[in-house]
Amino acid sequence: MQFAEKEYFEVVGGDTGRRYRIYPGTMLNVCEVDETGHPRLGLCFRTIGELPIGDVMLAQKIALENCESGVLAVARSFVPGIFMFRRGRLLG
Repeated sequence: MQFAEKEYFEVVGGDTGRRYRIYPGTMLNVCEVDETGHPRLGLCFRTIGELPIGDVMLAQKIALENCESGVLAVARSFVPGIFMFRRGRLLG
């Protein structure tokens, strides 16, 4: 429901309780959000091999929920730009 309305979904990290948003895409599509819902830190991590975008997003969700510390150890962080996580990104 959240994805259909907002074009992203949120997940809570299993180790720290931080909130993350996962946007459509396979890379540069995850960000940690602050208490007000603003992007704080971008994370770049993905699956090994080629998978459909929806499968990559689901894998990112499961990884953050179940092994957040492992994700944070391998993910590359970046400062999210103002237009990076905007509505209307295509799923294809």
